[in-house]
Amino acid sequence: MQEFQDKVVVITGGATGIGFSLARQLGQEGARLILAGRRQDRLDEAVAELAGCGIRAMGRPCDVTVPADVEGLADFAWDRCGQVDAIINNAGIPPVISTTINAKPEDIERNFKVNVFGVWNGVSVFGKRFIKAGHPSGIYAVGSENSLFFGAPGGAMYVAAKHALHGMMDALRSEAPEFLRIGLILPGFVKSEIGDNMDTAMDTDRYTRMVVEQIRQGEFYIVSHAHNMVHINKRYQEITAAYAKYAPRYKGDEEFDLLTMLGSGDGSAILGPR
Repeated sequence: MQEFQDKVVVITGGATGIGFSLARQLGQEGARLILAGRRQDRLDEAVAELAGCGIRAMGRPCDVTVPADVEGLADFAWDRCGQVDAIINNAGIPPVISTTINAKPEDIERNFKVNVFGVWNGVSVFGKRFIKAGHPSGIYAVGSENSLFFGAPGGAMYVAAKHALHGMMDALRSEAPEFLRIGLILPGFVKSEIGDNMDTAMDTDRYTRMVVEQIRQGEFYIVSHAHNMVHINKRYQEITAAYAKYAPRYKGDEEFDLLTMLGSGDGSAILGPR
């Protein structure tokens, strides 16, 4: 999506934090926004603030964990705007801080319900409509730096959910038709309403300017905090060392590779033409 003028963008969790800042950035470039969230009062405030800046926006209450709500959001968007060009699945919740062993099942389930299944609902509902429409469009999900490594002590449920989101979006980009752009947004420590110690976090607008430029460039991994490479490299050096020691490459080692056996690396042998 190289140009945003008159593009219709749906943003879940769009009334506050990163979602609202993305709405403002995109709106300043001429996009039409539909903000979704659970709190009508915050949606009304966000829409009014954007309108005061000359940005076209509407709000729609939606609980992303309820598939019928997400269908209703899609109906609303298409009814009001005629088409939708992109969805940014931004709605998410922080973890209940706990060790992995002592985490309560109900807290784990709630975290996955919002941070994974809530996104999956948006991907599925909007993705089906995008494919049926057949015009260039985009599906974006807000993961985390914790999609790539462990960076949240006491937040195992959150880290696990964000890793799951990475896997889901990676699979999605292998399945999507060429006209459907897929992107995984990977914020680090950014000012928002879902975390503590926000005074030391990256400014939200500074962060979302980086995101919008990478969406414009068609990137899959939409990144920011440079020091993350220290943690990413540490993980992959450890993996590489394990393979080098216990499963080194050898001639013909593709004999047990599933994608090689399927005859394709993009899933087409199973899924057929996209």
